[in-house]
Amino acid sequence: MKKASKLMTTLALSLSCLAVAIPGYAAYSLNPEVKDPTPALMQASEIGVRVYNNPHMQNLPNKDAIVVMSFGTTFTDTRNKTINPTVEAIQAAHPGVKVVCAYTSHIIVDRVKANEGIDIPTPEKALEQLKKEGYTRVALATLDVIPGMEYDYDTAIFNIYKKDFKKMTMGLPLMYWMGQEDQRDDIEESMEAMASQFPKLGKKDALLVMAHGTPHPANAYYAVMQDRLSALNKGTILIYSVEGWPHLDTVIPILKEKGIKNVTLMPMMMVAGDHANNDMAGDEEDSHKSILEAEGFKVTPYIHGLGENMDVRKLFVERANEAWDALENDTKTTGHHGMRH
Repeated sequence: MKKASKLMTTLALSLSCLAVAIPGYAAYSLNPEVKDPTPALMQASEIGVRVYNNPHMQNLPNKDAIVVMSFGTTFTDTRNKTINPTVEAIQAAHPGVKVVCAYTSHIIVDRVKANEGIDIPTPEKALEQLKKEGYTRVALATLDVIPGMEYDYDTAIFNIYKKDFKKMTMGLPLMYWMGQEDQRDDIEESMEAMASQFPKLGKKDALLVMAHGTPHPANAYYAVMQDRLSALNKGTILIYSVEGWPHLDTVIPILKEKGIKNVTLMPMMMVAGDHANNDMAGDEEDSHKSILEAEGFKVTPYIHGLGENMDVRKLFVERANEAWDALENDTKTTGHHGMRH
């Protein structure tokens, strides 16, 4: 049955792939019967940590750097409690290595520059500067939570700039693998880490975890998170999102059915920025806090970003370490990224 399932998956993807377990990198490598894979086939089979070796620059000396990509925030206080210390933890794990923090939100980059005089580069500018400074190998790390639209931007950066360097790797977001094909379960690992900040819940209490939400198919990750949260057996804990599914109005009927009286609101975002302070915990009548209070619940907001959680921060460092290890690992792979053969 398992073999049949793999075969159906292969046919559905129109890829001649053979399932193999390679923790940290890719769960699939091309079937050896594929003698002359096209670039499209190779790109379609890329999952996990991506690796690119530029065949035209192998004679250059190694000069390595790490670029940590984050969406960013204009909220200075939460930035200093979340993004900055996480980047510092990555730097501490790699003493002597140049570590650059880049914001993927160009709007936030402009606002921080205008309001605070701080010049934080975009990934494009960070890589262009590293190229000018003579760096030849770059590990890209991300502070994204799931592989959604922002992570697509990260991987686009990888694909556009990889040929400007001798070698480039692209790391994974906080949650990527979910136990399939003998890979680790990032979802379970992340929910357990986040649980270190959960309040103790009684029968009349509930915790609502606010995710961002996305029109990207990765929105489906929230269903897996809900499954892992339920498996923790720590009481009524429900995920909802600001811009995806499930919505707040999806979970309110569940709270009423369970007889919940007290609700804690908690963001599942790297920073506690606009969504946490205003959409979730604001005093406006359309904030989540106000809506729940109007429905008769007593609401307690928890306004802290994931980057403040030491257990979660440790996982972000581990994801960055994977990208670095792939950069440092000598491989014969040339022009193929994300795959081990």
